[in-house]
Amino acid sequence: MGKVCFVDVDNTLTGSENKIPASAREAIRAARALGHRVYLCTGRSRAEIYSEIWEIGLDGLIGANGGYVEDHEKEIFHQSLSAEDERACVDWLHARGLEFYLEANDGLFASERFEERGGAVIREYMRRKDKPINERYGIREAFPEMIFGADLYRDEVNKISFILESYQDYLDAVEAFPELKVGTWGGYENTALFGDLALPKIDKGLSVQKLLNYIGASQKDTIAFGDAIVDIPMFEVCAYSVAMGNADDATKAAADYVTGDVDEDGLAQAFDYLGLTK
Repeated sequence: MGKVCFVDVDNTLTGSENKIPASAREAIRAARALGHRVYLCTGRSRAEIYSEIWEIGLDGLIGANGGYVEDHEKEIFHQSLSAEDERACVDWLHARGLEFYLEANDGLFASERFEERGGAVIREYMRRKDKPINERYGIREAFPEMIFGADLYRDEVNKISFILESYQDYLDAVEAFPELKVGTWGGYENTALFGDLALPKIDKGLSVQKLLNYIGASQKDTIAFGDAIVDIPMFEVCAYSVAMGNADDATKAAADYVTGDVDEDGLAQAFDYLGLTK
């Protein structure tokens, strides 16, 4: 077995408007042809790993920030919100008038006005990543297989993302759900655009170790690629870590190497630098 690579998706594998640079596809295929393994390690749930991503050729997935693990289509770990917690979260978000979507392996399920409210928010998220964005880019472009109008009381929901109308929404969610992990994304502290509700004691690093144990790989052969603070637990477990040029300062500081921007062939540059493609 060669190296075992763990690659984040958003702003690491995918860049502007969720597109994968051709150089990244080629680098991953070249690495796997040489006997290295490449797994996604992402906050996305399995339903958000669309066919154009799988078509690259991958060995498996760590999804939901560690809540789901699979190797060659075999599920080896999955932990989701309890039905009771999921319903309590949905009721709280409805009562507060916050739009949200449920992230499950069988789909993304939007609240009643998520598309209407979310378009401007997702465009702001892209702008903050310094990505050129079409002003018509909206929720259906960002989440092409999102499901609208479905029952929002669901089983096996990995986590819930919700639009923050203010930072107070996040603070109140922390107070309302002390038994869950309440986070934010799309900005730091009061600049955050989204909150999320997920299981505690789950992160990318823990599930990287679960996968290594399952496939019988050594930690010394691991490399992590990411762009955000949520990737740091993965960096800490892996022997070597790479931050994208578009990463935040804290993630860059935690990495062993900083490569180029995702839209400037940064992932391929890192694969080449580490000798994974030749």
